[in-house]
Amino acid sequence: MKLFSIVRPAQKAKDTPVTGWKSWFVFQKKPPEGWSTWKKVLFWVYTGLIYTAATFGVAVISLAFAASEYGGEMFESYFEFPLIVLLNVLPVLLLGALLYFLLGRAWLAFLLQSVVILGGTFVNWFKLALRNDPLLFADVLLVREAGNMAGQYEIIPTAGMWWTLAGVLAVTVLFFFFLRGKPHPLVRTGGALAVLIIAFLVSGKYTDDNLYSYDTATDNSELISPWSDTQIYISRGFVYPFLHSITDAIDRPPEGYDEDTAAALMEDYEDAHIPEDEKVNVISIMLEAYNDFSKFEEVNLAYDAYEEYHKLEQEGISGNLVTNIFAGGTVDTERCFLTGYSQLSNFRTDTNAYPWYFRDEGYTVEGSHPCFQWFYNRENINRYLGFENYYFVENYYEQFTGGEVAMDEVLFPEIIRFYEENQETGKPYFSFNVSYQGHGPYDSEQYWWSPKDTFIDNSDGKLTDSQQCILENYLGSVWNTNQNLAAFFDYFREEEEPVVIVLFGDHNPWLGDDGEVYDALGINMDLSTQEGFLNYYSTRYLIWANDAAKEALDNDFSGEGPDIGPYFLMNLLFEECGWEGPAFMQMTDTVMESVPVIHSSGLYMKDGKVEEQLDLEDRDLVADDRNAQYYWRKHFYKKEED
Repeated sequence: MKLFSIVRPAQKAKDTPVTGWKSWFVFQKKPPEGWSTWKKVLFWVYTGLIYTAATFGVAVISLAFAASEYGGEMFESYFEFPLIVLLNVLPVLLLGALLYFLLGRAWLAFLLQSVVILGGTFVNWFKLALRNDPLLFADVLLVREAGNMAGQYEIIPTAGMWWTLAGVLAVTVLFFFFLRGKPHPLVRTGGALAVLIIAFLVSGKYTDDNLYSYDTATDNSELISPWSDTQIYISRGFVYPFLHSITDAIDRPPEGYDEDTAAALMEDYEDAHIPEDEKVNVISIMLEAYNDFSKFEEVNLAYDAYEEYHKLEQEGISGNLVTNIFAGGTVDTERCFLTGYSQLSNFRTDTNAYPWYFRDEGYTVEGSHPCFQWFYNRENINRYLGFENYYFVENYYEQFTGGEVAMDEVLFPEIIRFYEENQETGKPYFSFNVSYQGHGPYDSEQYWWSPKDTFIDNSDGKLTDSQQCILENYLGSVWNTNQNLAAFFDYFREEEEPVVIVLFGDHNPWLGDDGEVYDALGINMDLSTQEGFLNYYSTRYLIWANDAAKEALDNDFSGEGPDIGPYFLMNLLFEECGWEGPAFMQMTDTVMESVPVIHSSGLYMKDGKVEEQLDLEDRDLVADDRNAQYYWRKHFYKKEED
């Protein structure tokens, strides 16, 4: 049986085979007359080697760009760990082989493989450069959002990218003319099946958390901090960590999870009602990239952008919120606060969360984000978390902006208006709002605020002109937010109805490529130190109550609060209000008291210190917390509405 059918070049006559040395470069419809079996085999081995070499080249180029800001030093380090190289190269080779067997055309298979691998590699490079956030598998599920967000940045391909694209096109053209062999259908079918079998056999290596995080064979940590998820990702290349991130996109039970044990744990608690005379209104606002930079000794403020905010902190309970994220990933902090979960999933259905509890207690539950509803799929997920109404650009704020994103001078008055409208219903009010003002990037050449508003004393020359412009623009945004906050709080200070307000920042700002402004100022961002860890991850939170709420809840709402993760901020609010709360919150209260920060990096905070390990009792508490989270996420319970 003939296993290979060869396609002839168009320029050759049908019955004029090419012989001699040219036959090795121009494939014909069939092998030349007189070729022996071994020569035919070598003919196809030769073809396979050329194609494999080209796909291997794509894998190496991907590794080069995966090094990101670390450049050649990181690229060279990959080859000190053969397993890292193998785990990055193997999927590229398998993809190339699969496409070749499926399509039968070397040029088309190579082109498609290059588009997939190098396209993902370049997207990852830009995400790291602009947001310090690598490309994860979950991002693929939000492709529309990614396209819209890309429009906010000036994306300019590097010279290396242009040369790479030129090389891909050149190889594609060469393959089109000189690698036109098309294997027999049986060979193609068998080859495709073999590739799939190999992919299945090695898939476990890509889902193995121990191999990715702890095995010395992949511990390429000399150039990075082992406590930064982003830096760990970079140290593993691109293809390997991207495939590993599939495991995070799948909501898996925690290690040692047992359904019956988790159910029994939750059975010890039941939802507690909020007393009718204590049902105060709660308005919460998460401020984009908001942090108090006056706490850094390295920042010399010529003008106090935080004057109004500091006045508010003196009137309420304030503290450090230790988030999981830096400069991006806003919804992590947001959804930790709304759910109480320290481990989040991709919410795709109704899920137990605190907004549902407020609805069950008779509250109106709504909120605003004066940006677009597709952003992090809030349009759908907010409904799954229990919101009755949520206002975005598309369904509300476009009337003020002509379809653009609204800033704080629009957002805060509208929050007040929504509150006033609800007062007519006679129902207590829970509102959660997310600002957009303060979102990066911050211009490095043009000042957004009046030149007279100079916030930084740069007389020591630490900052270049562009770096100072970045920081001035950030602080100008913060200053403007604080002016709007002052007016916002003034309204509720005079309000006769009881109102409690919660403010917090979602993450620190990304101040220039590679965090250049932090580096220039000398702010410690070394994650291997406690100071650097807190500088990197912590923002501020504030719980404030007007006089009517203080009287209704018999609490003066003042003092310094504990350092906590955002998943415990609602616990702290309920504690200050004197409410027991839902069953899940009651269970996690004990965890918060002992381990107030359960960080996504695997670190913890206990007694004000960052810890790598916990004692046995606290480990059991954290394990119970994770098991209860998973159980509570998977067993949605909603009371019958009146």
